[in-house]
Amino acid sequence: MSIDIEWARGELAGFLKLTELCPSPGLLSAGRRLSNRGGEREIVAGAQVVEQILDRVLPRWRTEVPEDRNKSVNRWCQHREAAQRAEVVLLRDAEVRERLGDGAPQLSAASMHRWVWDGARSLWGSGHFREAVTAAARKVNAEAQNKVARRDVSETALFQSVFSKDAAKPGRPRLRLMADDGSDTFRSVHRGVMSFAEGCFAGIRNPNSHEDGLPELPEHEALEQLAAFSVLARWVDSAALDAP
Repeated sequence: MSIDIEWARGELAGFLKLTELCPSPGLLSAGRRLSNRGGEREIVAGAQVVEQILDRVLPRWRTEVPEDRNKSVNRWCQHREAAQRAEVVLLRDAEVRERLGDGAPQLSAASMHRWVWDGARSLWGSGHFREAVTAAARKVNAEAQNKVARRDVSETALFQSVFSKDAAKPGRPRLRLMADDGSDTFRSVHRGVMSFAEGCFAGIRNPNSHEDGLPELPEHEALEQLAAFSVLARWVDSAALDAP
């Protein structure tokens, strides 16, 4: 888990202290109403940071942690329970993985290329994994178009054009992962990117977008698909622009 655990736990602990329910001062004990220890503005400010931590540690906390007590007890009940769960995850994540799993590295959507996670984040948090992958694919396509300033082609055709081994032409810039030294490596690398991009859009993006009635993707499969687009995004982002 690529996160500063001590910092995150400190933020969660501070938020839990602010939102702790205490009897309101100045009222008789029989009719005392519970209120948060901290002021509303202070809690709201803390929530801005805590929600980002929760999105990383418990991506589906908004749908999996009950919110019914927000109205009947206090508006921060869902946040408090999610923060308590996240604190346990942060504290014992390494131990749990060691004892229940094989200690293999874990794949985190939040550590993928920013284009992919920016595109997928909101849908991912609500459990719409297939739509999240589609949104990430659109984002990668749009960023590639932005880099070469083209709107006339997209997806497979776009990547076949920009990573073509042919020299750049007016209106048809190229993206280069290495200098064209005439080597087999140059041709292989750029042919590989074109083929990989076609696989991503034809094999992942198109079925997800065009097939009605498909069941929701399991989270681990959606992560694998996001990872494919993350690889593609890094190639585009790191490539040098070759424009005549």
